[in-house]
Amino acid sequence: MTADANTDLKSADIALIQQILPHRYPFLLVDKVVDIDGYSSARGIKNVTMNEPHFQGHFPGTPIMPGVTIVEAMAQTSGVMLGVGMDMIGTDLLIYFMNIDKCKFRRKVVPGDVLEMKVTTLRGKPGGKIFKFSGVATVDGEVAAEAEFTAMVDRQGGAS
Repeated sequence: MTADANTDLKSADIALIQQILPHRYPFLLVDKVVDIDGYSSARGIKNVTMNEPHFQGHFPGTPIMPGVTIVEAMAQTSGVMLGVGMDMIGTDLLIYFMNIDKCKFRRKVVPGDVLEMKVTTLRGKPGGKIFKFSGVATVDGEVAAEAEFTAMVDRQGGAS
């Protein structure tokens, strides 16, 4: 996409995110999704705060965001991207996490950080059921985590 086409990019605030994802506190891990380019790519934003419950035990005195929650935040960003890009708002469709590949952690994420998750669709198309994504999570431009992951779009409660 060219810089001139940026006006076509969409975004999702927390109200729209909650219409797309079933997640709620304490497991809603994305605050906003911007630069949504259809179902091709998007950028999620997570403001990391000390109020999050995982910091009570991970680790006391040295709070570090668990790596699995960083990967989940990337997956949730992908779910919002699909929800907006494929007009799934108000439907009974959900996105289910299926697989994680090539996952690497590069930097600690701590309270006060702003985690940005850039996700890109590697495989899948509207009307399809299985999608593969690439995700890179950064803080201040420094890579914190990266992974490829697969998700399935299905009806809430499974297919009938």
